Amino acid sequence: MPFPFAALVFDLDGTLIDSAPDMTRVLNRTLAHFDRPALTEAQVRTMIGDGSATLVRQAFAATGAGLDDATVQPVLRHYLDSYFEDEEASVLYPGVPETLAALADRGVRLGLCTNKPERISRKLLDALGLAPLFAAVAGGDTLPVKKPDGRHLAWVLERLGADGLASARAAMIGDNGNDVKAARAVGVPVVAMSYGYPRMPVADLGADIILDHFADLPGALECLARG
Repeated sequence: MPFPFAALVFDLDGTLIDSAPDMTRVLNRTLAHFDRPALTEAQVRTMIGDGSATLVRQAFAATGAGLDDATVQPVLRHYLDSYFEDEEASVLYPGVPETLAALADRGVRLGLCTNKPERISRKLLDALGLAPLFAAVAGGDTLPVKKPDGRHLAWVLERLGADGLASARAAMIGDNGNDVKAARAVGVPVVAMSYGYPRMPVADLGADIILDHFADLPGALECLARG
């Protein structure tokens, strides 16, 4: 029996990988370079989801310093250039590689739509062995827009050949309000993972389904397609 969804688009941070420890380590390295105090991982978790430029702005604001459009650039450059100085890679959430591979084996085309910069996203996918599974990748700097703008998600769907499909044939899987808003903007259903970085109660995100375990995704999507 064919899988009811032809294309699935995933968020990265908080959906496929628990990147908060890595991002905290890299961000604190950048803060130290610019003589700012360190942040805790709990603080950084509340800042994830809107892209790297917003992340470093929020981090500096949390340490008592503001960044404008000019002063943010050297800080952002340091953060991005030092992202892979450590050997440690972000950790995949349980069930992610097996579930993605199973979906791909069933003929589902997979895409990534993340506000993380594209070059970092692609390096992470490669390091984690996921790159071959994704037919389209859009980072936060791939287009002039990013989530929650629906055009970010629409671009990925177009490259998956899913832009002309009915909404029941494509879906978004994420963990926060940006993912839900982008999905609603293009008219596709959305699944939210409860374990990510929602920055608000997950039940209030407005997702069609909320899941605690990534391995439950195929069955949940089949139930969603049946209405």
